[in-house]
Amino acid sequence: MSNDITDLRFFVALTESGSLAEAARRMDVTPSAVSQRLRQLETRLSLHLVHRSTRRFSLTDEGELFNAGAVGLLADLDDLTDTLRARSGEVAGTLHVCGPLGFGRHHLAAAIADFHTLHPRLIVSLSLSDVVPEADANRFDMIVHIGNLTDSSMVAYPIAPNARFVCAAPDYLARPPAPREPQELATHHCIVLRENQEDVTLWRFRKSRNEVSVRVPAILSSNDGDVVRQWALRGKGVIMRSEWDVAENLAAGRLVRVLKDWRLPDADVVALVDRRHGMAARVKLFLSFLQARFKPVPPWRR
Repeated sequence: MSNDITDLRFFVALTESGSLAEAARRMDVTPSAVSQRLRQLETRLSLHLVHRSTRRFSLTDEGELFNAGAVGLLADLDDLTDTLRARSGEVAGTLHVCGPLGFGRHHLAAAIADFHTLHPRLIVSLSLSDVVPEADANRFDMIVHIGNLTDSSMVAYPIAPNARFVCAAPDYLARPPAPREPQELATHHCIVLRENQEDVTLWRFRKSRNEVSVRVPAILSSNDGDVVRQWALRGKGVIMRSEWDVAENLAAGRLVRVLKDWRLPDADVVALVDRRHGMAARVKLFLSFLQARFKPVPPWRR
């Protein structure tokens, strides 16, 4: 039975990888070892599971059916194991979490460390990336996400409120007058963060029933929020950033909010879980832990 389960996990991991080379990298073996194991599995099943090519592969109809069944069986087995362990008060198994780079470093990593202290038999893997390819989403038990949601296959659970602010350093605002209306941003130096495949130079504002969209001139851009914030602190221009990221600098006066009367779209922190499978006990427990950690108010509002 253990060999059968190992085969199921191997084939699911192979399918999620998308190529033999990537599967070998994730499993920390050689591509030839992955290819040999796949041949052995096909021989035991007397089935052709994969169409191979030089760089990638695709599943045969039998391979698609085998993978779908394997995913379901493994999910049921993991849920059963979690349930039995939970009855004895034990939390174990593996928890795969993905989160944004900046928020992951500043908040998620510490949360996971504290959670693991409570449940030391749990194995936790944290991956940080501001862009998670849809093909890789099902590798994770949970994806902590900030901002717009696009993947309808995931269920979003709220973790913490998070607004967006427009701000700049006092040194920058001492030169040109601070913008009083959103349209005035078109004459300012603006710094943008490339994330979540958003149209990052189109800033949308709302005040009462008035909605205004401004195409800002991006003199500097980066895919790293820390870099964008550091540029702003050095007086290079105006940024639009998450409340969690700039709250400390705003409180210290190193950054100053502008256009306070105008509201930007919120970028709440949520946990995304694949809707196609039930939530394992360890995932439910971690979700509850995160929600409790950021209530009644998140640390950036304290």
